[in-house]
Amino acid sequence: MRISDDRYSRDRLRLDLALRFIRHGARTQTIRAWTGLTDDRIRKLNRAYGVRNLPQTVRPRGRSPRQAMFFLRSPRLQEEAAVLASICALLGVLPQQAPASDAGSLPGILRGELLCKAFEGYRQLVPEPHISFEHAVCLVTALARGDEIAARRCGDCGALWVSERMSLFADRCPRCSRDRDRG
Repeated sequence: MRISDDRYSRDRLRLDLALRFIRHGARTQTIRAWTGLTDDRIRKLNRAYGVRNLPQTVRPRGRSPRQAMFFLRSPRLQEEAAVLASICALLGVLPQQAPASDAGSLPGILRGELLCKAFEGYRQLVPEPHISFEHAVCLVTALARGDEIAARRCGDCGALWVSERMSLFADRCPRCSRDRDRG
């Protein structure tokens, strides 16, 4: 194999991932972080191969979401975050070891592909999803950092759920807590 063949394959993977991110509505800065492509290259890809034929999908502008507490605003968002976090854990998007001190090591081509698969699975499982792709990236990054929110196992049912990292009552998921309070 020639050196240029390996380089071509790596560039092709980056471009394919960037197009997948574009189709999911990712911002330019998110695509840049996960693929390593320049802003100009991303804009050209969007113009050439973007989602022009799908008017309901418009790429947002501005800064990416950064508030991890978004996922704890309502029981519905907390359940959706648990579904997405579970899929990400199953596919290997989330790091296996303890929270990473540098969440900047999280983005990469292979993990980006897995993130897209996880997000697509989430969209199939949740009838009317409230978590956008940008929020999915925020969730994965926040869980990898582990400073604000954490993915925990419920003490009663064993399900994975998302909670505040410093919560005093983090031994069971919201559904088991409601059931215990009722019964």
